[in-house]
Amino acid sequence: MSSAEGAPLVLVSNRGPVTFQEDGEVKRGGGGLVTALTGLASHRDAIWIASAMTEQDIAVSDEHGGRPFTAELPDGGSYKVRLVASDPGAYDRFYNVFANPMLWFIQHYLWDLSNAPDIRREEVEAFEFGYNVVNEDLARAVLEEIDGQEEPVVMAHDYHLYTLPGLVRRERPDAFLHHFIHIPWTQPDTWRVLPTRIRREIYEGLLANDIIGFHTRSYQRNFLQCCRDLMDLEVDFERGIVFWHEHEVWVRAYPLPIDADATRAVARRPRTAEFEGELLRRRREHLILRVDRADLSKNVLRGFTAFDVFLEQHPEFRERVTFVAQLMPSRTDVPEYAEYLERIEAVVAVVNHRHGTPDWMPIHLKLRDDLEEAVAAYKNYDVLLVNAMFDGMNLVAKEGPLVNERAGVSILSENTGAHEELGEFALSVNPFDIQELADSIHAALTMSPEERKRRLEGLKGIVTQRDPGDWIDEQLADIRKKERGDGT
Repeated sequence: MSSAEGAPLVLVSNRGPVTFQEDGEVKRGGGGLVTALTGLASHRDAIWIASAMTEQDIAVSDEHGGRPFTAELPDGGSYKVRLVASDPGAYDRFYNVFANPMLWFIQHYLWDLSNAPDIRREEVEAFEFGYNVVNEDLARAVLEEIDGQEEPVVMAHDYHLYTLPGLVRRERPDAFLHHFIHIPWTQPDTWRVLPTRIRREIYEGLLANDIIGFHTRSYQRNFLQCCRDLMDLEVDFERGIVFWHEHEVWVRAYPLPIDADATRAVARRPRTAEFEGELLRRRREHLILRVDRADLSKNVLRGFTAFDVFLEQHPEFRERVTFVAQLMPSRTDVPEYAEYLERIEAVVAVVNHRHGTPDWMPIHLKLRDDLEEAVAAYKNYDVLLVNAMFDGMNLVAKEGPLVNERAGVSILSENTGAHEELGEFALSVNPFDIQELADSIHAALTMSPEERKRRLEGLKGIVTQRDPGDWIDEQLADIRKKERGDGT
């Protein structure tokens, strides 16, 4: 039996499916990556290795002798997990100095290169004694879990673990290594920010994989181009192959779908209905919605500025439209993010002061992460705004149209991964063009009911074509093909 069909998959990521709280509560891990992988873990027999995030995570891991254990979630589902505790100082360097912001900023084009970054000893040591240490800790756990298995399959995830595959490959040349990257892959020049030695170590770690997956063909092409231009490697762009030490690395695009049934189930929850009732009591004639993390890449400030311009240029919409923005504070211990959240609140205050009236607040800002509240708003928006500067996929762009009941129009940045699939039925925008965004808000709010319905039905059709099981099966099928030595 092929190892892709036989032994348990070993998943490895920074965040796991669960995190344990001091009061004993078990919470689902946050973020889109966890959402994607919970589908994979429930679809296949899998051991999920991840970093311990809290003191209680460490305590629970210790209770199980650092070995895998079954974690039950309150809302159903159970996962076989192994939580790995790293030295706190090393983890801080890994996450807060190197992975975020260094790699995240590179892979979202966020650096203002005339001002930042300044790479000094702190950043270099954060890579050596932080990023590499955590990768080594997780690699050691992977090697223990696959010990004794013939041709095991290891699936690593995202930008936190670029050097892990090389560590596993060195000890287990027979292992099948697959790496999925959930954020954009940028063009070669952005990577020249990194010192050459660090950049080479990252690429060599990734090229130890058999298959590297991305959300879009655009990111796939960028990675191939980086391998050619930065590593001077032979690359087959047509077949998606990098030739590395007599080893063929397949580079593929697997767009991440949403779990439509699960999203619809949330839309039917009583708590969602409570939020919906409150929303409907307070809504004006039109509702614009955004649901995001308060991340620099999400371009929240330009979204609010465009709304400001729209109200200035179309005063007939004043007191008729409300912009609801549900933002989850993100990485507030990173100075750039704390400052960004302050700037968001300041811009909202300015727009509300400039256009508001005693009984109408143009922007309603909610700084919290609440799934039922977000889905209640999904059902009732007239315009869904997703104007990220760059985004790996953006699942909001898929979830919103799926459950929307008002023929809502999607305004979608051309630089999101989701645009490659959804662009035909959305209003596409350049996320840096504030006037175009303001014009798109006006176009969406004045669009005919027939056109609104046509676009929403088109989006729903695309969003429901594939589910997370298909996403997993596509990757497992490629694993089996490559194991058999089939062509591409």
